[in-house]
Amino acid sequence: MCQGIEPGVQPIATGQSAPRGMRAVIALFGRTNTGKSSLLNALTGQRSAIVSAVKGTTTDAVAKGYELLPLGPVTFYDTAGLDDDSPLGAQRVKATRRIMFRADMGLVVVDDSGLGEHEYRLIDELKALNMAVIVVFNKADISAPRPKDLAFCRERQLPYCAMSATNSTESCNKERNAQGAATNSGIGELKRLLIEQAPTQLSETPLLAADLYRRGDSIICVAPIDKAAPKGRLILPQVQVLREALDKGALATLVQDSELHRALELARLAGTAPALVITDAQAIVKVAKEVADNIPLTTFSTLFARQKGCLATLERGALKLDALKDNDRVLIAEGCSHNVQEDDIGRVKLPKWIESYSGKQLSFEVCAGHDFPDDLERYALVVHCGACMLGRAEMLRRIRECERRAVPITNYGIAIAKLQGVLERVTRPFRATSPA
Repeated sequence: MCQGIEPGVQPIATGQSAPRGMRAVIALFGRTNTGKSSLLNALTGQRSAIVSAVKGTTTDAVAKGYELLPLGPVTFYDTAGLDDDSPLGAQRVKATRRIMFRADMGLVVVDDSGLGEHEYRLIDELKALNMAVIVVFNKADISAPRPKDLAFCRERQLPYCAMSATNSTESCNKERNAQGAATNSGIGELKRLLIEQAPTQLSETPLLAADLYRRGDSIICVAPIDKAAPKGRLILPQVQVLREALDKGALATLVQDSELHRALELARLAGTAPALVITDAQAIVKVAKEVADNIPLTTFSTLFARQKGCLATLERGALKLDALKDNDRVLIAEGCSHNVQEDDIGRVKLPKWIESYSGKQLSFEVCAGHDFPDDLERYALVVHCGACMLGRAEMLRRIRECERRAVPITNYGIAIAKLQGVLERVTRPFRATSPA
């Protein structure tokens, strides 16, 4: 576990419109033809995945959004069997492992043949990822779970459920094992287990900035409008910070960097200095010059560095910018895919700034979306985006994987602050005692 400054928590967003990065990810894993697709359909009450007796029907992960109350919005993933030995099996298994890297919870789906070496390895692998695991004994209408399999679950403290996904959702509620003991059964029981076993991070999500100011305080958010800014809307970090301020009962002002001076002057005339100023990282130098040193200042990316990851680790990663050597490879990791523009922050601006700062000839590579390299050792540094479109579990696993491979990792905002000489300034607010 990464150690650092831990933010507060607040209830997770609800509703089908919840941002992708705020949805819990629950994935169905298992061998081919154990009934994962049927289970997904039963869980969501819809024909979300194609069901067939043909081995390898699920060729790529199938995603389905669902409101699992009272837990909140989740995305279920049906995955290809990890034992797929078809001509395209290797690619399917690779896609399944990408989902494994992202998931918050894993359902290990077992058919009437019960637990075997494959399931034992799978469970160990999921547990190594600090994932909550539930064993689903599917096809219980054909055969009830074997006593030794139930004993294994109890010994490993693994929650389990016995059911038949293809029959009525409660068809197995009266099933009993060979010892005559009632088994946990049915879709209703499985949903109860999912809610009960959900990690705390699924019902609570780290704050962005609300622990840095009090109810009634004023904050100023600076959002420069340039070619990369989406037309007619704000980017997700800005929206989330403003919504958080609304929930906290703070007075939030949103301005372009060209209007910041006027906003600060109005605050001075009103006798109420802002409790916090948050800016887009690209404008940090200009904003830092205008905001008095006694006013807390940070960036949206720095807020996301602690909400989605580990601020202390990402700060340490930025120090690698002082130690880059000629021909070092730097990975620019983007959490979403987008149309690249001439002033793209990750693919254009950051590489130029890093080379100028280091004075070295460097090689930059880019990965986007949920792709993340297996051969991280090739890189001297990973510079990650703010991860607003990734779940916290996925971002934390990326950080831990970099740490395991001894590869420094930082994020855009932290890197920019370091390159511009204001890293101490933008991280200072998190070192002070949080207000009530």
